[in-house]
Amino acid sequence: MIPNGSTQSIFAIVIFIAILLWQLSKVGQRPKDYPPGPPTLPLLGNLHQIPDKKRHLQFEKWAREYGPIFSLMLGTKTMIVLSSDRAIKDLVDKRGAIYSSRPDAYIAQNILSGGLRVLFMPNSPTGVWKMVRKFLHGILSVSAARTYVPYQDLENKAMLLGFLESPNNFIEHLRRYTASLTTQMTFGFRTTSVEDPRFKQAFDIFDRSSELIASRTAAMLDLLPILRQLPDFLLPIKKEGKKIHRKERELFRNYYLNTKQNLKNGTAKPCVCKDLVQMQAKEGFTDDLAAYISGSVLQAGSETTASILVGFVQAMVIWPEVARMAQEELDRVCGDRFPDLNDVPNLPYIRACAKETLRWMPGFFLGIPHAVTKDDTYLGYRIPKGATVILNIWAVHMDPERHPDPRKFEPMRYINDNQSSIDAANNPDPTQRDHFVFGAGRRRCQGMHIADRSIYLAISRLLWAFDFKRAVDPKTQQEIVPDMNYLADGMMSLPHPFPANIVPRNAYKAQCVRDEWTEVSKLLDAEAQWKEVPKGLKWNDEQPQTDDIM
Repeated sequence: MIPNGSTQSIFAIVIFIAILLWQLSKVGQRPKDYPPGPPTLPLLGNLHQIPDKKRHLQFEKWAREYGPIFSLMLGTKTMIVLSSDRAIKDLVDKRGAIYSSRPDAYIAQNILSGGLRVLFMPNSPTGVWKMVRKFLHGILSVSAARTYVPYQDLENKAMLLGFLESPNNFIEHLRRYTASLTTQMTFGFRTTSVEDPRFKQAFDIFDRSSELIASRTAAMLDLLPILRQLPDFLLPIKKEGKKIHRKERELFRNYYLNTKQNLKNGTAKPCVCKDLVQMQAKEGFTDDLAAYISGSVLQAGSETTASILVGFVQAMVIWPEVARMAQEELDRVCGDRFPDLNDVPNLPYIRACAKETLRWMPGFFLGIPHAVTKDDTYLGYRIPKGATVILNIWAVHMDPERHPDPRKFEPMRYINDNQSSIDAANNPDPTQRDHFVFGAGRRRCQGMHIADRSIYLAISRLLWAFDFKRAVDPKTQQEIVPDMNYLADGMMSLPHPFPANIVPRNAYKAQCVRDEWTEVSKLLDAEAQWKEVPKGLKWNDEQPQTDDIM
C-alpha cells in the first residue's frame, strides 16, 4: 500500500505534466482573436510552411487568401503581416510610436554586426537609435540633399562613360555610380573604379550578409534562442558571420578613421563624417559605433539604389517599347543635350518610368521587420506586444486591384503622378502612395530625396544615350529575353546577372558622353578626386517638398 504522502506527490507530478502538456499543446496555435492565417501544427505553428527561397511569393499568396492583415505562428512567436497600403498607413505610419522598434535579429545584429548596425537596433526613447535618427535627418533632409547634386551629376557622367566603354559590365557601373556618390557624401572621396578592392569587398560583404540574414537557420536562431548556445562547428552560419563581421568592421573603421584623421589634418573634404566626429565628441560613443553609423549610410545609399537600377535595365530589355516611348519624349524635350533635373516637369514619362521601376523591382520585397512594443488592436484583431511586423511590400506592389497586370512594366500607371517619394509617403490617402520601397513610419529611409534624384538622372540619361537591346544566343541565334522572376534571394532581392546588348543610340550621342566626361573631369585632380568641394547648386526642383520627420 502506497503511503498517503507518496500518493499526493504522484498526483502533483501528474497534474504538473498535464499542465505542461496542455501549455505545450497551445504553442504554435493561433489565438482566436489574432488576425487569420494558414492552418497551424502543434509546436511548429506555420514554421514548416515558410519556404527557404522566394518567400515573397508565398507571402503574396497568403495575402490574397487571408486579406490585408494576417498572422503566422512561429513556435512561441507571432508574426503579423501587413499586405495593403491602408494597413501599413494605419499602423506603421499613424501608430509609429509603438511600431518603430525592431525584433530580435541574432545573426543580422549580434553576429554580422556586433550589435552596432543601426538598421536592426530596437527603438529606445533615449537610446542610440534615436540619436542616430536625429543625426541622419540633418544630413539627409531635402535641403541637404540639394547640395549633393554636383556629386550625382559627375558620378552619373562617369557611369555613362563606363556603359560606353565596357557595356557588358553594366551592373558594376551602376553599383560604382551609387557607391561613389555615397563615399563622397559620407567620407569625402570618390570610388573611381569598379576594380577598387574596397568597392568589391563592400558589395561582396553585403551580398553574402543578405543571404545569411534571410536564411532559415537565421530564422530558427531567432525563434529558438537556446540553439545559439551550440558551438560554432555545429552552426557554420555563426563562424562565417563572425568572419564577415571582422572584415566589415575593419572596412568601416578604415573608412571612418582615415577620414577622421584627415579632417583633423585639414586635408579631408567636408562630408558626413565631419558632423559624425563632432557628435562622437559630444556623446562619447566608440569608434566602432561611429564606423558602423557611417558604414550604414554607405550601404543604405548604394546597394538599394543600385539594385533598383539593375531592375530598370532588365525592364528595358524585356519591354523595348517602353524604352522607345521614353526616348521619343527625351528627343522632343532635350534634343541634343543631356537631360538634367531642370527637365523633370517636362518629362512626365521618364518620371513615370522611375516610379514604375521602384514599384516593379522594390529591392526589399518584405521590407525590414518592425516590432510592436505594446498590445494593439486593428480591424477587430489583437496584435500582441513583441510581435514581428512585416511590411509585405511585394504583395502591395503586385496587387492587381491596385496595379492591373502588375508584373508588366507599365509607366503609364504614373503618368499623372507628380509626387516625389516623400510627398507620396506623406499623402494622407494611402491609395495614392506610389511605392513602399523606402519603408514606412519612423523607420522609413531618410535618404529618399537623394535616391529619387539618382534614379531619375540615371534613367533619363541612359535612355537618352543608349539603346537597350536583347543579346543573341550564339548557338540558336535567338534573342535572349531575361527571366524577370530569376531573382537573387536574400534580405534584398535583385535580378541575377543577365545578358544585354547596350549600344549608343548614334555616334553623336556617344561623343556627347565622352565630351561631357572630359568637361566635368576638369574638376578632378590627378587621382580623379575633387580639386575643390563643389558649391551647392540651385536646381529647379520638381515639386516643393517638406522636411517631415515622423
